[in-house]
Amino acid sequence: MKKIISFFLLFTAIIALFTTICIYFTEKTDLMGLEHMPIESSFSENDGNMVLSWKPFPYPCLYRVETYYKTTGLVEGSPEYHSLKSEYTTGSEYAVPTSAIPSYYQITAYGIFGKIATSKEYIPNPNFHDPIKPVPIFRYTKDKPASVIPYLVWHSIPDGVVYELEILSGQPDEENGTKISRQNHVFSTQQVFTNGIQFDMRPYYKKYPRLYWRVRAMNLRKEPLGVFSDTQEIVVDDSVAIPDKPLLNTFDRMPNFKMPIYPVYLWIPMYGAESYEVELLTHPPAEENGTTPTEDAAWRMKVNSSFTCYDEYARPYAGTYYWRVRGLDANGKMVGQYSDTASFEMDQSIQRCRVAIFGDSITHGGGAVSFSPASLEYSYLTYLDFPAVNLGKSGDTSRTTLERFESDVLPIRPMNLIIMTGSNSLRAAYIPAEAIIADLQTIGQKCEKNGIRPIFMTLPPLNPDNILLAFQTPTDPGWHAKMTAINEFIRKQRYFIDLEPYFYAKDKKILDPKWANDGLHQDVYGKMLIGEIINQHQRLFKD
Repeated sequence: MKKIISFFLLFTAIIALFTTICIYFTEKTDLMGLEHMPIESSFSENDGNMVLSWKPFPYPCLYRVETYYKTTGLVEGSPEYHSLKSEYTTGSEYAVPTSAIPSYYQITAYGIFGKIATSKEYIPNPNFHDPIKPVPIFRYTKDKPASVIPYLVWHSIPDGVVYELEILSGQPDEENGTKISRQNHVFSTQQVFTNGIQFDMRPYYKKYPRLYWRVRAMNLRKEPLGVFSDTQEIVVDDSVAIPDKPLLNTFDRMPNFKMPIYPVYLWIPMYGAESYEVELLTHPPAEENGTTPTEDAAWRMKVNSSFTCYDEYARPYAGTYYWRVRGLDANGKMVGQYSDTASFEMDQSIQRCRVAIFGDSITHGGGAVSFSPASLEYSYLTYLDFPAVNLGKSGDTSRTTLERFESDVLPIRPMNLIIMTGSNSLRAAYIPAEAIIADLQTIGQKCEKNGIRPIFMTLPPLNPDNILLAFQTPTDPGWHAKMTAINEFIRKQRYFIDLEPYFYAKDKKILDPKWANDGLHQDVYGKMLIGEIINQHQRLFKD
């Protein structure tokens, strides 16, 4: 018996050795021509969930899928493509992370003895087009009809301040055009400020045998950004239940989404709601989609905004939070039921982190007027080569940033603190440059006292005309002289990063509108540019 077992073990070892040798020579000599085989890929999507598939190699492999974005090309030393995420799979398909900016993918196959092949080109996400056009997420067909008040949702367009929605009774004059159709036009609105709306089809669905919809993005001045989306038929069935809760807007989150320490909550506007109430919990609610507020909620706030709510408190330490939102009518009574419950987790190991960023709304995030800090494509932290903690807070002046130092910075005590604040103070005529400089100087002193290296960033220029258009508030006529004085002070500091020169229009006097719709907050590519500039100054950081 022992001889049989020994023989079997020897035979197994020989087979294993032979197989290993075959695999080794197959890989190292590329006997099967794997290195020259193209990686053929395709995409499929269902309700916003996209899958990248490829033809597998005729050989057991581990596949790495990397997600990239294309950099601005304006900062010396930056690569053409910047990595956002990297994951592995043994299969031949990959659930693509949601993304709010044009993304690209590379697939690399690995055998037992190393890399076999990589896709020759960066594979573009098909939801981003040239010319720009929105891509519908929800499609209503005979097999999956809409209710009479359905949610119409599409992938967001970078820097799309507002959307124009058109309802038609037939095909438009021009598919993927830039104008409202003359024929078959039923209804249109330019009052959609996020990538979805719950739309009342009841005045139309019985009047017209067939109904269609399409949407296009526009900038602050309501100039088209690209063309209308592909025209989509809406099959309406009045027996389908009408959605009676706000729809959480998690469709186009950036990969590796992490809520800012001052959280912001997003949803798609609900039909019939005049205002909303957000509820924050430290545990799941007792009833999902119920109608009763939670007695021990950690926090709740009513907002008149139709799709966003800014948390007034920093929440860096409590682990997992849960939140939901309900709609309220003009009398403050609940409309329908609570939304689904979402959760986010705050990192509890951020104390004494290497880098934190500190400042006002430019640091907190958001841009293009309609996008909040929860849209991380509008955060320059997204484009950094290294992890960092976002301690920004929207609405800060240089003084309120200073006043938050003890409560928001000291508990974390980062090794390096990137500081940019004062843009809101520039706008105010009653705040002189000397006061802003004094606030920055005090922040720097507090850093030094607590073993934190202060790294100041110069303030970008403003565009007063666009600020007035976006916020209906004037800008101090002396803002540029104030900014010049402040930035001269910053350039005299031991550690600083100079942003100002990158953001001027051709006349070198104001912020170029291509970087910021609202004249103040950099949009996607402006935040990308800030991130790329910081990446080239990592030599300033202490380890």
